Amino acid sequence: MRVPARGDRSYEVRVEPGALDRLGELCASSAPAHRYAIVADGRVAELYGDRVLAAFSGAGLGADLHRFDPGEASKTRGTWARLTDALLEAGHGRDSVVVGLGGGVAGDLAGFVAATYLRGVPVVQVPTSLLAMVDAAVGGKTGVDTPSGKNLVGAFHHPALVVADTEVLRTLPAEHVACGLAEAVKAGAVADADFLDWIEAEAPELREAEPRAAAELVRRAAALKAGVVEEDPEEAGRRAILNFGHTVGHALERLSDYRLLHGQAVAVGMRVEARLGRELGMTAPDAVARLDAALAACGHRTRLEPAWTAPAVLAAASTDKKGRAGTARIVLLDRPGSVARGADGSWTHPLEGASAEKALGAALRAASERADSRPRPPA
Repeated sequence: MRVPARGDRSYEVRVEPGALDRLGELCASSAPAHRYAIVADGRVAELYGDRVLAAFSGAGLGADLHRFDPGEASKTRGTWARLTDALLEAGHGRDSVVVGLGGGVAGDLAGFVAATYLRGVPVVQVPTSLLAMVDAAVGGKTGVDTPSGKNLVGAFHHPALVVADTEVLRTLPAEHVACGLAEAVKAGAVADADFLDWIEAEAPELREAEPRAAAELVRRAAALKAGVVEEDPEEAGRRAILNFGHTVGHALERLSDYRLLHGQAVAVGMRVEARLGRELGMTAPDAVARLDAALAACGHRTRLEPAWTAPAVLAAASTDKKGRAGTARIVLLDRPGSVARGADGSWTHPLEGASAEKALGAALRAASERADSRPRPPA
């Protein structure tokens, strides 16, 4: 499929089993360059680095591999600086293309390096996690975390190409597959109730990353996101709906010292934000029940920690990039597949004042009562 970007540009998203072995020829066609700089964490580089380098060499293209330490803790300005310095030392010019190989962290870092290197060079996103395939690799958001919060320094830099090889999903641990499913559930919750139902029905196959189901999931989720991005490439309006679950989710990631994986935090965030909408009289009760059912089918039953109180969540969310004037803003559901609009037509709602804190506290308690197990930290 093609995804519109800034101006009259667009880029292709290819969902193709075995595409890693054709990556060189795909890049030569859609993102030609003198040299390619592949950015990957050490774990992904160990799994796929030689294979990807061979794909470029086989297509007669020069490429080198630049590694960083795995994990969210590496998504910093320090890592960005080390990577850009490495590209400079390797002699990459404006005729180079950056290739982000890996999950959401690698994609965000590679995209931000590309957006800022020599004032901007193209980037190709090659997601290897389900979460990155269904969400992070599409849409052009790049950035790094700071001590004040996630993704607070970054840029919109749409890729020249996205290549999703669904065969690599077989190497993912179960909790990482569940994280990707959470982002797909989010897409259905805000934009397509039928997709939400399909995910719940196909959950047994999806949790095993069964190739047919996984490929269909990636295609449908990417198409949903592409439709929203086409309307609003740089999040000036409706694209904000894709942040459902993320205001609370990002806050919980910070409060857990990033022990929670992003998809785990978003799953909890959606459960809390759906209940908050119900407390405020904006979200239909059946939307909460359908969301719970889909998340439970996908393996999400994370219990909230006692320290995750309404004041703590509000404080952690106060610097969220979606906020305005120091006030967190939040996406609330109307019904399955649709979000609630503000009185002024806005897609998000301010989370401020004693009444909002009280409603958030009630939502947190209700979400905690719904869960029946604690999160497992990643291995």
